[in-house]
Amino acid sequence: MEHPGFFERAGPMPLGAIVDATEAAAAPGADLGVEITDVRPLDDAGPGHISFFDNTKYLDQFMATRAAACFAKEQFKDRAPEEASLLVSDDPYRAFALALALFYPEARRSRIVGSEGWNGETGVHPSAELEDDVRVEPGAVVGMEARIGRGSVIAAGAVVGYRVHIGRDCYIGPNVNLTHALVGDRVILHAGVSVGQDGFGFAMSPRGHLKVPQIGRVIIQDDVEIGANTTIDRGALRDTIVGEGTKIDNLVQIGHNVVIGRHCVIVAQTGISGSTELGDFAVLGGQVGVVGHVKIGAGAQIGASSGVRGNVPPGARWAGTPARPARQWAREIATVKRLSERPVGGKPRRTPGSEEE
Repeated sequence: MEHPGFFERAGPMPLGAIVDATEAAAAPGADLGVEITDVRPLDDAGPGHISFFDNTKYLDQFMATRAAACFAKEQFKDRAPEEASLLVSDDPYRAFALALALFYPEARRSRIVGSEGWNGETGVHPSAELEDDVRVEPGAVVGMEARIGRGSVIAAGAVVGYRVHIGRDCYIGPNVNLTHALVGDRVILHAGVSVGQDGFGFAMSPRGHLKVPQIGRVIIQDDVEIGANTTIDRGALRDTIVGEGTKIDNLVQIGHNVVIGRHCVIVAQTGISGSTELGDFAVLGGQVGVVGHVKIGAGAQIGASSGVRGNVPPGARWAGTPARPARQWAREIATVKRLSERPVGGKPRRTPGSEEE
């Protein structure tokens, strides 16, 4: 059965109404009467959809988009496809955020468990569907229209949100918050894990920082294990995905739209920024930081405390900040060490803590 989604969508609405609400200007030839049904990323948009372009990394997608309308800056108006009505804005991301709020007004505040129909006698909503041998411990809450598979355990104090689906033989630990998520079989979420909260999305400007509604989901595939107090944000437009068999340590932060492949290993205190992709069997050591919109190839290994600022080839072993091939990093460290020990004026350098100080 297809999932009904977590947010209700308004519309359709004419493009002219969107222009009025988003402070944009319609370029010559724009069809303000066309009906817009939804908001989509550039590469996923089609007739009836509106999108935005604000990062030159995605220029090819902008030029090829099939969206009915698109927000963009004046300087790119000649690059827009003929089929797309161009909406000119000095801040296309802000304009798109305003359009998102028109279509998904409820997404500004997450719908956690739902307020209708509770009978006050149990933490399980009457509309929730639990298969045989599901155990819900005291203090746990299972929200409206949630579904939990056979043999799963919902530990004390956990919250299973509105329309969340959990597979079979899962363990949802104490005080876990699980919202806007679809979870596979044999998944383990340890104490305090938070999944499905808003991604960190703001259209920042001198006028202030406008919240961008986050309408995506979190998909956790089979046999994933996630350590205590790790947080995984739901997607903005796309889904945040954790591939099957992946193991994530405690205190890891995974941003919106991140796609993690199968059987990856992510060690404690790592932070992965939005829209980053990890290939299958990638390994991130402790305290690794990864900027957004980069790709780490299948089987790549990143050393502890490294800062990843660009794409990493498959199978590579990188370390350092900024991260680069591990052998190069090790040579650089050794070279700096030798330089620091080189005599100055015929006298050996004094190192901190030496007896000569």
